[in-house]
Amino acid sequence: MEVAFDAELWVWDARRDESWTFVSLPVEASEEIRDRAGGLRRGFGSLRVRVSLGGSTWSTSIFPDSARGAYVLPIKRAIRKAESLAPGDVASVTVELVDL
Repeated sequence: MEVAFDAELWVWDARRDESWTFVSLPVEASEEIRDRAGGLRRGFGSLRVRVSLGGSTWSTSIFPDSARGAYVLPIKRAIRKAESLAPGDVASVTVELVDL
């Protein structure tokens, strides 16, 4: 399963130093992912994904966020730097679920 979307980068409230920067997957796509994943989950309910953002591609995990009602994707500092992104910027992201 592959999901392409545009999303704003945001910083996790507990760590305001930008070390934990995320984008949220669309709610509708997150619901479909939950349905397809069934009981398939790793630590913290994570699912393995391959991500493309601009010219960068990497493997990571998405995590369920009950407050947002969606999965969230961490955008590591090296990617933000390579793509000239900061919190508040909007990025075009493609997420491919590895295990589905």
